[in-house]
Order: sequence, then C-alpha cells, then structure tokens
Amino acid sequence: MSSVRAPSALVDYYQLTKPRIIVLLLITTLAAMIMAAHGLPPLGLTLATLIGGALAAGSAGAFNCVIDRDIDALMTRTAARPLPTGRIGLGAAIVFATLLGVAAFALFYFVVNPLAAWLSLAGNLYYVVVYTMWLKRATYWNIVIGGAAGAVPPLVGWAAVTHSVGLPALGLFALIFLWTPPHFWALALMANTDYERAKIPMLPNVHGVHRTKVEIFVYTLLMVGMSLALTPLGVMGLWYFVPAAVLGAVFIYDAWQMLHGPTKPLARITFKYSLLYLALMCAAMVADRVLG
Repeated sequence: MSSVRAPSALVDYYQLTKPRIIVLLLITTLAAMIMAAHGLPPLGLTLATLIGGALAAGSAGAFNCVIDRDIDALMTRTAARPLPTGRIGLGAAIVFATLLGVAAFALFYFVVNPLAAWLSLAGNLYYVVVYTMWLKRATYWNIVIGGAAGAVPPLVGWAAVTHSVGLPALGLFALIFLWTPPHFWALALMANTDYERAKIPMLPNVHGVHRTKVEIFVYTLLMVGMSLALTPLGVMGLWYFVPAAVLGAVFIYDAWQMLHGPTKPLARITFKYSLLYLALMCAAMVADRVLG
C-alpha cells in the first residue's frame, strides 16, 4: 500500500506548487539571463538560478493554495487540488511551502548573489501577502496591481548575471505587468461562474462581460504600444522590433475579435495565444541581445 501511496503523495505536493505557472516564470528568468550575458551564462549559475526560481515559485504557489483552500473548494477548476480534497493536510502544506521558500532564498543568497535573493523574496511576499491575502478578495483591481509579482523573475535573472538591474530587464518587467490583465481576464471570462460562486471580485463578475472585453482590448493596446516603444527608446533593437510588431498585431486582432464575437470560445483563443505571445516575445528579446 505504501508503495502506491508514495508516488501519489509526491504528485500531490508537486501539484501544490502550481507547476504550469513555474514553467512560464522560468522562461522569463532564463530570457533575462541570456539577455544580460549576451549569450548563454555559465551553466552552474544558470542551473542555480533556475532551481532557485522553481523553489521560490513553488513556495509562493503552495502558500497560495494554503490561503485559498476555502475558495478553491468552491470552484470547479480548483476543487480537485490537494488541500480542498484533504489529500494533503494544512500543517504539512505550510511546512512544505516554508521549506521551499527557505531553500530558495539560501540557494540564491549563497550560490547566486544576495540581490537576486532579495528580489526573489520580495516577489514572493508581494504575491502571497499583497495579492493573495489582500487584493484577490478585496477588489477587481487584484490582477492589475497583483501582476507586478509575476513580473519579478526577469529582474532576478538579470541580477543573477550582472548583480544589478538593467533597462532590458525593466522592459520585460513592464511587458509582463501589462500582459497580465488581458491574460488573466481572458481566463476570468472562461471561468466567471466559478469566480461568482467563490465570491471573488474578478472584473467580469463586478462590471460585466462587455466591460471586461473592452478592458482586455485597451490593455492589449497599451501592452503592444509599450513593447514597441522599447526600440525607439534604445532598450531593444530591430531584431526585436519586427517580431514584436507581428506578435502584437495578432494579439490585438484576437482581442478585437473577442470584443465583437462570442465570449467563451474567443476568450479561450486569446488566453492560449497570450501564453505563446509571452514566450515568443522573450525569444525575440533574446535574439535581439545576442544577434544585435
């Protein structure tokens, strides 16, 4: 029996870290590292930074699951998580999240550098305390203001290589900050009944579906405009500008289609494309720094 339980328990703890979010955060971290190094950074530094980033993000995700266990139990897409189902106890989840956070900070501080450690810790505290404990249940601005937490990994990646924070990293921070509202509001349009059931003040449940579609379109325009401004501002070059313009045009088209078309199927398309958009924008920034 124990031989069956052990692997399933590992899967439960793995799910507690929200692994799909970790992958996206590590992509932006690695992109910033390559940009800072104008190529591949030393292998040891890269591995330490990515492992530290995975541990830090896993800690934040686990704390999020601990704090949101009551509302997770009410929503269809989260009801099967380990805490609502009782597969992991509350105390064990808190210990697990704490150990991951301590290990992440120690790895960053002693193997990478102190600046990367403090930036990572600041991002985690912002996500857990400011977003999860306060904003998420208090205001529909939760995604807009809370989006800063998900934009911190590029700063960590840049600091890992240079022991400082540079303009390209700040440009990627701004891109992710403006990308977060259209990305998560598209998800909210797909799961608005879940958020309504859990009484979470997401934009569609507070101001309606049409207002949310308008906001997605406006934030998409702001995001694309900011991303293209990085070239005339001298932060990025032409290797970046051309793909950024094409990728941005597709994002604007998707948001415009959703504004005037059926909500849920087009929200799903926008949501999925937003993930591809961010990954390809990171690739464009890397190419610009390495080739340009």
